[in-house]
Amino acid sequence: MRIGSGIDVHAFASAEAGRPLLLAGVRINHPCGLEGHSDTDVLAHAVMDAILGASRLGDIGKLFPDTDERYRDADSLELLAEVYRLAKDSGVRLMDLDCVIMAQAPQLSQYREQMRENLARTLKITVEQVGIKSTTTEHLGFIGRQEGILAQAVVLMEECRC
Repeated sequence: MRIGSGIDVHAFASAEAGRPLLLAGVRINHPCGLEGHSDTDVLAHAVMDAILGASRLGDIGKLFPDTDERYRDADSLELLAEVYRLAKDSGVRLMDLDCVIMAQAPQLSQYREQMRENLARTLKITVEQVGIKSTTTEHLGFIGRQEGILAQAVVLMEECRC
C-alpha cells in the first residue's frame, strides 16, 4: 500500500477575466474563476499531485509545466486521466481518494455529488471510493478574505500488476 498527498491553491481572477470556476470539472456558480495557466481546477490538481506522490512520479509542475503553451487552458480532468494512466503503468492502482476544498465562498455542498461522479468516472473507480468535503476558514487568511481556494487530496494506492 502507498499513500499520496496533494495540495493546490489558486487565487481568484477578477470577474472581468471571465474565467469559469471549475472544481472536479463541475462549473460552479460564482462570479470569479481562478487564476492560472490551465483551467485552474484546484481540486483536480490536488488529486493529480496525490496520485503522482503515491506513484513516485514527481508532480504536476514537472509533467505539465506552466511554461508550456500546450497546457494553457488545458482540461484538468483530461490531465488527471493521463496522470492515472502513468500511475497504473508504474504498477499502482487507486483504492481510495479523500478530498477537502477550503473556500469561504461559494458554498459547495450542492456540487459535491457531481464532483464525486466526475472524479470517479475520470479515474475509472466507484463513487464510493471518492470522498469530498468542503470547509471555510471562518474568515481567516486568504481563504477567509475570499482571495482564493485551496484543495487537498489524499490517496491510498495499492501496488499491482495493472
